[in-house]
Amino acid sequence: MQELATPLIVLGLLFFVGLAADRIGRQLRLPRVTLLLGFGLVVGQAGFDLLPSTITDLYPVVAIVALSAVAVLLGSSLSLDNLRGHGRIVIFVSLSVVLVTQAVVTLGLWGFGLPFALALVLGALATATDPAATYDVIEQSGQDTGFTRRLKGLVAIDDAWGLLAFSLTMLALNLFGDTGGTDSPLLTAAYELGGSIALGIAIGWPGAILIGRFSDGEPLRIEGLGLVFLTAGLSLMLDLSYLIAGMTVGAVIVNHTRHHSRAFAEMRSIEWPFLIVFFVLAGASLDPQALALAGSAGVAFAILRVLGRILGGWIGGTAARAPRLESRYYGAAMLPQAGVAIGMALAASEQFPAYGDQITALAIGTTAGFELIGPLVTAFVLARQKTQNPS
Repeated sequence: MQELATPLIVLGLLFFVGLAADRIGRQLRLPRVTLLLGFGLVVGQAGFDLLPSTITDLYPVVAIVALSAVAVLLGSSLSLDNLRGHGRIVIFVSLSVVLVTQAVVTLGLWGFGLPFALALVLGALATATDPAATYDVIEQSGQDTGFTRRLKGLVAIDDAWGLLAFSLTMLALNLFGDTGGTDSPLLTAAYELGGSIALGIAIGWPGAILIGRFSDGEPLRIEGLGLVFLTAGLSLMLDLSYLIAGMTVGAVIVNHTRHHSRAFAEMRSIEWPFLIVFFVLAGASLDPQALALAGSAGVAFAILRVLGRILGGWIGGTAARAPRLESRYYGAAMLPQAGVAIGMALAASEQFPAYGDQITALAIGTTAGFELIGPLVTAFVLARQKTQNPS
């Protein structure tokens, strides 16, 4: 039993670190996400390497559970009432951010001297975001405004558009170039997108009937945990996206039950402990030296991604007739980037082996930067919005 003592002690300490990050973040007006990631960077392999392997080995499972919970809660922002009020803005802005980001990064890196095929792949990677970090910054701010509701809707579907853009990019490379791939990315994307939505409906529909119909407290927490674990497990077993499936579950429940407010409130209470461990371990896995390996192309990628997202948010907001003070902030509030980009990079490296090392190094390095700095920018945007539009 002695071998169990260390991981249990470390987990206990991590929960207290989460409490400290929350308190310090409120006092200094810093995102607790950034504080947890920074702490993980210090105690991880890039720092003092203090975490035992029994804890770091938990990262894949904790990441899936935490992101699945976030996906369900993000899906709950896609209620019909919310979409009627903000749907046009959410669709226009999310599509514009993805398309403009890919175009700006692709053309910029091509002009920088990279082969067009490689620039196209990196442009697709730039479309990925980190909904967990953005969502947590919104929750920490305590703001519930039209802007934050629209922002939740944006990050809820942004990765779905990004996944589609990446799949179509891989399809184009297969059709017009030799990447060595054997599977059809279009069929893979259709299966993953359609299958994930179908799975979310299959879980969310009975969930909408049952969840929240019991008394407050433990039964609802058990229901929430059951939905999250079931969605994540079946998605992995069927090789589907647990993010898209989870968002579909949340959207189905919020639109088909009168008890959803109680259910999602309980789910938020069980989400934070998983997120504490997730963000610390995510920070511990970051490699700040990877950006140096990517060279100046990594710096160019980061600058172009920021420009693309800000420009895309402004174009989409203007086209959707969003409030003028909001349009210029949408893209900046969606800078955090995490696991989806790494997953895309690994898939692209397999299909495009000639540039595999450069793709992977650049994705890991820039993701580390955006994951640390992105939440700070999101918090700044929310503070500016609160000052300029108190209502």
